[in-house]
Amino acid sequence: MKPRIILGIDPGTQISGYGLIQCEGKRMRLVHYGLIRLSKGNTPHPERLKKIFERINGLIQEFKPGEMALEAPFYGRNIQAMLKLGRAQGVAMAAGLVNDLPIYEYAPRKVKMAVTGNGNASKEQVAGMLEKLLNFEHDDKLLDATDALGVAVCHYFQGDLSSDKKSYKNWADYAKQKGL
Repeated sequence: MKPRIILGIDPGTQISGYGLIQCEGKRMRLVHYGLIRLSKGNTPHPERLKKIFERINGLIQEFKPGEMALEAPFYGRNIQAMLKLGRAQGVAMAAGLVNDLPIYEYAPRKVKMAVTGNGNASKEQVAGMLEKLLNFEHDDKLLDATDALGVAVCHYFQGDLSSDKKSYKNWADYAKQKGL
């Protein structure tokens, strides 16, 4: 069986996390994880989005994942923040789509449940469980990155979804499945 490399993304407008795992049979191992830090201050939102796209595209070129798993935006009260978060998720998704990666989305509760068994787990609890699953020491400064690793691990736990209809191979696919 060929090893699978899964890229997990926790999109954000100020900090986006990413994590890559390699899976072979029932074994998972950490490949790489980190943060995309986006300047606050006077940096226009479109430039932040460009940085997300470029960094994720670079990760795809460097590590050659076969699948991308994204944390779906949660619903909040601040509409403007939700729109910005949706844009961050959109450019992350676009980076995967231009590289022909199938895209999968998972709700934050589903990721927490898959990793810890508790849909209300804290970021620290998720990081602690990932430490055990992937045999590494996490850094509390990288909790958005461990969240992204959690998305990749959640996707791995879902099994081989190559025939699942929740995957998006292009924008037309995405729009059709979302009823747009």
